[in-house]
Amino acid sequence: MVADPPGAAFHRILLKLSGQALGGETRAIDPATTKGVAGSIKVARSLGVDIAIVVGGGNIFRGMAAAAGGMDRATGDYIGMMATVQNALALQDALEEEGVDTRVMSALEIRAVCEPYIRRRAIRHLEKGRVVICAAGTGNPYFSTDSAAALRALELEADAILMAKREYDGVYTADPEKEPGAEFIPELTHLEAIERGLKVMDTTALSLCMDNKMPIHVFKMTGDNIVRVLSGERVGTVVRTPAES
Repeated sequence: MVADPPGAAFHRILLKLSGQALGGETRAIDPATTKGVAGSIKVARSLGVDIAIVVGGGNIFRGMAAAAGGMDRATGDYIGMMATVQNALALQDALEEEGVDTRVMSALEIRAVCEPYIRRRAIRHLEKGRVVICAAGTGNPYFSTDSAAALRALELEADAILMAKREYDGVYTADPEKEPGAEFIPELTHLEAIERGLKVMDTTALSLCMDNKMPIHVFKMTGDNIVRVLSGERVGTVVRTPAES
């Protein structure tokens, strides 16, 4: 394995972005906002850390919301997967404008615009210093992009998942918007997050991370927080299951 450069606390990470991270108040995909995200990723990549990204599609379409309105759940989820491809392509464009070599790899084959996701090819892209954006979730309905992030992190042998949130700077005991007295939690285990129903990832994704001892860093997608986490600084909340002694 290639030695990590000075200042980098990780060799390879999976960055999970919500679709809302790329949008504004009036636009699903806002070029200025997306450019800002790309700039942060560029600086993070300059540390020499391999970066894979899973991006959501909630800024464009939410399958579960459509299902609640009467649409077939599987159909809604497939539309949501295609929304993540749109976000991935927008982020790729912004990253390449910043001079960052990037590949979009989709779990649904759309060869005219991106590569199909193939694990070994994705790892090779990462080894060559490219940012890999994994689109279309897992390629299956009923699985969220949180589950896709957990799966891809394990497949690509990432050291950790970085959950970049738009609203909050970590994990709280309750929703701070609904309960002003909610307390910030600096560290907890995957099992505690599941048992307490905390908003880290969905239960399927958390269980997968717990079973495979995959740490999760939850922080606010603002300023240089990504770089600070990659440099080993404690930012936001860390979710981890201690190794058995």
